[in-house]
Amino acid sequence: MLNITILAVGKIKEKSFLELVLEYLKRLKPYAKIKIEELKAEPFNPASKNKAREIEGERIINFLKKFAGSRVVLLDERGKSFSSLELADFISDEKSHFIFVIGGSLGLSENVKEKIKSRLSLSKLTFPHEMARVILLEQIYRSVAILKNKEYHY
Repeated sequence: MLNITILAVGKIKEKSFLELVLEYLKRLKPYAKIKIEELKAEPFNPASKNKAREIEGERIINFLKKFAGSRVVLLDERGKSFSSLELADFISDEKSHFIFVIGGSLGLSENVKEKIKSRLSLSKLTFPHEMARVILLEQIYRSVAILKNKEYHY
């Protein structure tokens, strides 16, 4: 069974995004152990954006210290692009624990970018962090469907 954690800065506030997240978690339940960990988003104003981004980055780094043997993947528009088939192959190792890291509304600190070398791009476009979570879950579900030969991916 796949073992995946999605580490995200901030909570989902939009009901429609939350409903989609819950739907994909329900679909994935028979095939994967998926855990979503939400870190507190730091309040900010225009003058404190950089400081807030650094604080969020430290929260990410501190969380990841507990999972030294895990395969950590940063979601970044400059990361590696996968087709759905390639992503399925990438996450197919059921012995590994994958942690996908999604930054908050301010993005990710340079410290996080320096420490996490493995990067995945969902698109060259930038998405709100709430939408990125939904897209990632859909692609994980699509990957599972590919791996299990389910009729979902054509």
